[in-house]
Amino acid sequence: MQYGQYPPPGITIAHLSDVHLLARGVKQYGVVEPEDGLRMALERLRRLDPVPQALVFTGDLADRSEPEAYARLRELVEPFAAGIGAQVVWVMGNHDARAPYAKGLFDSDDDGPQDRVHDVSGLRIVALDTSVPDYHHGELTDDQLDWLRDVLSSPAEHGTVLAMHHPPIPVPTLEPAAIIELLDQDRLAEVVRGTDVRQILGGHFHYSSHSTFAGIPVSVASASCYTTDPAPLDRLISGVAGQQAFNTVHVYDDRIVHTVIPIFEAPEITGQPEEMRAVLDALSPEERREIISRKDSDFNNRFESHENPLTEL
Repeated sequence: MQYGQYPPPGITIAHLSDVHLLARGVKQYGVVEPEDGLRMALERLRRLDPVPQALVFTGDLADRSEPEAYARLRELVEPFAAGIGAQVVWVMGNHDARAPYAKGLFDSDDDGPQDRVHDVSGLRIVALDTSVPDYHHGELTDDQLDWLRDVLSSPAEHGTVLAMHHPPIPVPTLEPAAIIELLDQDRLAEVVRGTDVRQILGGHFHYSSHSTFAGIPVSVASASCYTTDPAPLDRLISGVAGQQAFNTVHVYDDRIVHTVIPIFEAPEITGQPEEMRAVLDALSPEERREIISRKDSDFNNRFESHENPLTEL
């Protein structure tokens, strides 16, 4: 049922980041159990409508690059993705190491840059490895840029989404993070400018952020393990156990819409039951607008007075 002037999105993506999974029994900083955050994110994903056609994880999948962590990641994510008919797109992060990443996630012995191309119903998703072995900052080699230039030389049916761990945008609310940002971003800009890249997805910051790069929108997803407080009190950097989230990416013919989805439940203070959908569907567009939009309608009067607005609707 279409309630407004836009049709449903053609493609839906779930954008998750910074899982930082550890071997069982190990906690981050002795406090955070990363698997709990991933499980909560997947549980929230079950509710999405429309269902995602792809789950994109933009790096830092395993906190210490442990083979057991990558095995557990696949054990949790891949059956879930198969159950909803979604592809999984893994992306390297600075906490990942290429050899165990390749072996654990792709059964591959290739320990070079982990750059891959995925096709999701005509939308090309390029997983770009911005990691630097033994360092936390990001970088792209000449060979990687040449490879990406070649990939983008032929437009995809519905354009391209570039997924990378180190987002090529400023970090004004987390200035120390600039020390470990993607280096030489102008070189990447030369490759993507004027191509069919419609969106860049990133992680690394542990909080949601948005900008543009070479005229392309950039969306950064928060982390599922712990987040960075962008407004801490008397702290240079503050990681907190709260506000974890992932993003939905709804792809339309002429635009892409991003929504931040918190992974924790919150107490409801107002809302409507699911059966309200059938009531709305039975009405004409004009009737829906008159009942829902008009401030003095019976529906709004009951809603504002905390009565059941479904009564006699």
